[in-house]
Parts: sequence; structure tokens; C-alpha cells
Amino acid sequence: MTHSDALISRRVRRLEDLLQERGIVGGEAVDEVIDAHLAGSNPANGARVVARAWTDPDYRARLLADGAAAVGELGYAAGGVQKQRLRVVENTADVHNVIVCTLCSCYPLRLLGPSPSWYRSEAYRSRVVREPRAVLAEFGLRLPDTTTITVWDSTSETRYMVLPRRPEGTEHLDEPALAALVSRNGLIGTGPV
Repeated sequence: MTHSDALISRRVRRLEDLLQERGIVGGEAVDEVIDAHLAGSNPANGARVVARAWTDPDYRARLLADGAAAVGELGYAAGGVQKQRLRVVENTADVHNVIVCTLCSCYPLRLLGPSPSWYRSEAYRSRVVREPRAVLAEFGLRLPDTTTITVWDSTSETRYMVLPRRPEGTEHLDEPALAALVSRNGLIGTGPV
């Protein structure tokens, strides 16, 4: 655990203690809210969104225009406790997108599940901005030199999700089968799908 993680953890514990001491909410209620929040957080949600976008051009257009509204159509929320803007960025033959939060680890939890430890690491947060091609290569994703890599920095108000390119030869697959192809790394941009 880093120093900043420990500091945040202490602050969260203190806030929970204050809420309980003042009789605002009990510890069990806090646990229930956290459990309910995490129960709906899964990268399979983002994968279902991608599969719909791959099979429905109208949905894809709505997703790229207003991500929060489009994922809402499928019953998902873009944010956590507070409402957030979701911007979905599309990978193409010429452009590859990758997301990061350089300040902490802002991330569309409901769509991508709990963030991986590497996403929260200071090394990833600082290096992917400076040398994205090298970082992606470390993930095994080697892109042609002609591919432009765009790094999107999430904030507390705006979250990002990558719409990966649909793999060739998948025209015969239905939405559930397509969703099974999509990984959390693909939704972050550190993987191809």
C-alpha cells in the first residue's frame, strides 16, 4: 500500500467512524451500500455495451455522442455515487485510445469493474502519458508506428471507456458471443479487444 493509499484509507475509516458516532448511519448500512455498489460493477457490463455498439450502428452513434445516456439505455450507470459524464472513444485502423487518471484512479467502475492494481499505480499513471507506445508494448500490444495513440485523462467529472475495434471474422457472432471477446484491458485500451 502506498502512502497516499494509506492516507485515503485512514480518511475513509474516520468518515465512517464520524457517521456512526453521530448516528447518521451504522457500519452495517455503510457495508451494504458498498457491497451493492460493487455488486453492479463488472467489466462484463462494458463488454455488453461494446457488443451492442458493434451490432447496432444507431446505438454506436448514440454511445459516441453521449456515453452516459447510451449506457443508461442498457440499465447501466456511468458513475458511482455521483453522476458523471462518460465519454466513449473509438479505436479505428489509424487511432488507438488508452485511458488513465493521472491524479488518482478515476474510472468507470460500473462498466469496467474494480480497477486493476496496475491502473492505480503511479508508474502506469505517469508513464502512459509520456510513453504510451512503450507502456502498451509492455502489455503485449504492439501497434504500427503509423497508428496515432491518444491518451485520455479521466477526472472526477468525466470518465472514459474505449470502444475497441471489432475483430475481423466475427460477423456471425451474436451479442453475447461478441461480449465474451471483450476484456477489461480492451475497455481501458491496454489490450486490443
